[in-house]
Amino acid sequence: MDDRDYMRIALGLAVRGEGHVSPNPMVGAVIVKDGRIIGEGWHQRYGGAHAERNAIASLSESAEGAVMYVTLEPCCHYGHQPPCTDAIIDAGIRRVVVASSDPNPLVAGNGTRILREHGIEVTEGILKDEADRLNGIFFHYITTHRPFVAVKYAMTADGKIASHTGASRWITGTVARESVHRLRKRYTAVMTGAGTVLADDPLLTCRIPEGRNPVRIILDSKLRTPLSSRIVSTAHEVPTIIATCSSDYELRKQYTDKGCNIIAVESDMDGHVDIPSLLDELGKMEIDSILSEGGGRLSWSLFRSGCVDKVYAYISPMILGGRDALTPVEGDGVDTPNEAFRIRNAVVTAIGDDFLLEGEVERCSQAS
Repeated sequence: MDDRDYMRIALGLAVRGEGHVSPNPMVGAVIVKDGRIIGEGWHQRYGGAHAERNAIASLSESAEGAVMYVTLEPCCHYGHQPPCTDAIIDAGIRRVVVASSDPNPLVAGNGTRILREHGIEVTEGILKDEADRLNGIFFHYITTHRPFVAVKYAMTADGKIASHTGASRWITGTVARESVHRLRKRYTAVMTGAGTVLADDPLLTCRIPEGRNPVRIILDSKLRTPLSSRIVSTAHEVPTIIATCSSDYELRKQYTDKGCNIIAVESDMDGHVDIPSLLDELGKMEIDSILSEGGGRLSWSLFRSGCVDKVYAYISPMILGGRDALTPVEGDGVDTPNEAFRIRNAVVTAIGDDFLLEGEVERCSQAS
């Protein structure tokens, strides 16, 4: 086995922290001596020991002279945990192989520099692309201080999210819907608009074994969300944020009494919650990622604001038709195809009888 083989093992370990470590990155580490793996670890939960220290704690023998493979540059500062560089140096590891550099200004090359200053050989960039993709959310959040935003929707082959009567259950099959719950585990928060709550009364929880419920964020400019809705009724059990432009203290208190966290946000030119201002506030709350599951109006607001980083489009092989049937993205739209939001690095996957198209969003010139 070579460096790439061991790094793949480390990447496999890193994924096991998905849904449990945000806003920290997913990191895996493997310690190898004389061609044998003698220690493995990953970052298991936010605030807990980092991958490097977990790998060292699992050692079956001394790491003196061993090689450590780690998916992200080791930290060199005190946070919730002490510096991993100290643990690596103390363990007597002679070489460290790193996949991704850490963009965190508190690390950003200082981790590898400290290791080299202590006589440890450092090799960087092994499986860098794979490691960078794994922590795309972390890289975005640590550099912009705003959540990474993904828009998810389910539509028919003719681009409808509901029939002309408004019926939408179910556009996609069971397997695709289970896939959505895995996304809810992956993202820190799930977002929708008051219109979707009024129409569908969703719960927006993660219903898979060992899943973690995301923080629920409702965009409700005028506080129209019913106090009897399932989201408000369960706000004491599942963290729930309502972003509003309403200054009605008594009305807001009715929601806070039920466990909701109200965030007052300035309005945009249309009198709705200003998306960039909201993302700034959510970033301060250490919400590093959002999966938007709203209707076409919310999706267009996110696109128009230039805040969408990724799209998950579940496509069902059915035709609904209907001139007035709802579509995934509404609003005014762009004027010409040349101004369209493009999806790059797109991947299409068969999920049961349906298909998932996912990819990164390239912002068009109209985004502001």
